[in-house]
Amino acid sequence: MPTASDYPLRGILLKCGSVAVFTAMAALVKATSGPEIGVPAGEQVFFRSFFAIPVILVWLIMRGELSIGLRTFRPMGHFYRGLVGTAAMALNFWGLSLLSFPEVTAIGYAAPLLVVIFAAMFLGEEVRLFRLSMVGLGLLGVLVVLSPQLGLGHAVVPDLTRSLGAVVTLGGATCAALAQIFVRKLVQDERTSAIVFWFSVTATVLSLISLPFGWVMPDATTAALLVTMGLLGGVGQILLTSAYRFADASLVAPFDYTSMILAVGIGWFIFGEAPSLVVLIGSALVIVAGLLIIWRERQLGLERSRQRRAMTPQG
Repeated sequence: MPTASDYPLRGILLKCGSVAVFTAMAALVKATSGPEIGVPAGEQVFFRSFFAIPVILVWLIMRGELSIGLRTFRPMGHFYRGLVGTAAMALNFWGLSLLSFPEVTAIGYAAPLLVVIFAAMFLGEEVRLFRLSMVGLGLLGVLVVLSPQLGLGHAVVPDLTRSLGAVVTLGGATCAALAQIFVRKLVQDERTSAIVFWFSVTATVLSLISLPFGWVMPDATTAALLVTMGLLGGVGQILLTSAYRFADASLVAPFDYTSMILAVGIGWFIFGEAPSLVVLIGSALVIVAGLLIIWRERQLGLERSRQRRAMTPQG
């Protein structure tokens, strides 16, 4: 059986494919949440989660893993991960209706930085000074992106709608980081396929809570966009999962940041949203911080591998 790092180019291509698919999915979220259509975030979460389930099931059947892929030993762990993950999805979808596409993408980059902090707080992971410094640099970049929406450094009163968008998007990134902490715990006992499947099921059920707060009856075109959004979510998750089967996480992780290039292009050509200089500067700070963290962790991983080889008795 192939192991991670056996096919690095394949892993990189799958990772880039997942980023492109998830970005296209987010574009559909924004397109269906605008004032002309106005599909609420809770309804979008339902379509995103429910129509991802058939894609995941077909994938498991094709791999011959249906009988074991859905087995779980920690149902409550999946529920808590689903609760936080659904909140992250709903807040991010809401943010897309209030802010530009590049802005939401840039603020979302706070999630992996917050994972470092939460891992130290809740998992007891050691955080060295270098990594902590890079987290600080990244969060400074996020603050730069947020500054116009929150009125920081400006004499004018900020737009309340955009301020709300900044707050809910940052809240979504925080929930996404917490969801990753639950995933780190689940992977100790659960298969990745089970984590992906049961999250989609949990999010589908939880999204129905928002039904009394105003869902809309979509027309045929909007319904098609919503269903496509869910199918893309399932495909993107499969591509992402497969990427880590063929290449090390530290190798493919930097390609997450290609989403900013796609977000700027989609925002400009589809939604008529030109990124401001503040957004570009803040995004650059976050991306540099993230890349340096990944580089440092890869160096430490290589060093640990050399030490293990040196300690291994030679035949």
